Amino acid sequence: MPGLLRGVARTAVIAGTATAVSNRVSRRQAERWQQQGRYPYDQPEPAYQEPPPQYEPPPEPQVDMVQQLKDLADLKDQGILTEEEFAAQKARILGR
Repeated sequence: MPGLLRGVARTAVIAGTATAVSNRVSRRQAERWQQQGRYPYDQPEPAYQEPPPQYEPPPEPQVDMVQQLKDLADLKDQGILTEEEFAAQKARILGR
């Protein structure tokens, strides 16, 4: 048991000494930075010389109204669309 106690005491002394030394080094470094008037984390971020380029979205694909009307007429001929549905979709395609 005395050997275990001695080992624990030695570890505590070493850890305490290391903490004290580390704190002193940190404090001295902070004092040096303060004398120089700067801290490493106080560095200003670099300013951009010019803004990043703005990209235009790609143009919308051209809609072939004639092909749409043909497809719509085919659906009507097959009986999938009623006359009213055909007229409504035709007006939508033509922008009326």
